[in-house]
Formats: sequence, structure tokens, C-alpha cells
Amino acid sequence: MPNTIWKEYEANPLTHSAAHYLMAIKNLLIERGYARVTDVARELNITRGSCSISLKPLKQRGLVTVDENKFLSLSEEGRRLAELVERNDEVLQSFMTDVLGIDKDQAEIDACKIEHLLSIETSVKMANFVKFIESNQPVTKNFLKALHEHRPECKEKTENCDLCDTHCLATLEH
Repeated sequence: MPNTIWKEYEANPLTHSAAHYLMAIKNLLIERGYARVTDVARELNITRGSCSISLKPLKQRGLVTVDENKFLSLSEEGRRLAELVERNDEVLQSFMTDVLGIDKDQAEIDACKIEHLLSIETSVKMANFVKFIESNQPVTKNFLKALHEHRPECKEKTENCDLCDTHCLATLEH
């Protein structure tokens, strides 16, 4: 299975860009009460033509609908997926900053890269973990303190390193 698991990436219900189209439409509907192709293009900083082409598969899948006046809306499933991706983004950013101690800007970038890839099960369990950490119970305070103090040192030689296995992680940065 490990040799074929990468193929599951293609089975994901949304691509990265599709997720951002759905979220842009959802946000425009909330902010303005309407969304047109021009508005979505402006929101995503792309051309109108590019936007139209990218919206076509979302319309075909029934995630985005267009009325007779060319106003866009989301189907129930389109709205649900947009909300799921937004929630995943929030949970991932919180996990990365509050638990792992990653810089806010880097956490935002990394969360955006993977927000649409999480399974529902992973999303729910990660949200539960973050809520547990945020509960500020003594056990969570102690856990976070121990986690942040745990600093194995990379020796840049995999055979003696606490962090690396077969490849030095320090040399893989950047």
C-alpha cells in the first residue's frame, strides 16, 4: 500500500484551486450578497477568462450554480466543502502555531497548502486535539511546556541523529 497511497491524492474531492474558488464565492455572498465571475476573478487576482474556465468543472459537478442573471451561488455540497476547507485551515493554523510553535506567517502558508487534503476523520480529530490543548487544563499546560522544551539536536549525520532517519532534515531545509 505505501507504494500506491500517493494515488489517493488524485481521489481528493477538491483541488487546491477549486477550494479557493468555492471559498471566494462563499465570502462574496456573505460580504456583498452576490457573486459574479468578475468578482471571483478580482477576489482571486486572476483574469475573468481564467476564472470562467476554472468554474466550469465546479458547475458540472453541481457545486456552483449560475442563475439567468449570471449570478453565482453554491449548492449545499459546494457550501459544505467551502466551510470544511475553511475550518481545516483554521484548525491547521492553530495546531501549527499554538501546538508546534510555528511562525504565524509560515503556518498560514503551510495550512493553505494542505487545507483541502484532510479527511473528515483527520479534521475532526485534529480539531478535537486543538480544543483539548486550548482547554488550558494543567495536563495540557504541562504537555505544551514539555513539547516546547524538547529540543533534540540535529547532528547532521543520520546515524547518530535524534531527528533524522536516513536523510538529514537540516540539509533539506530551504
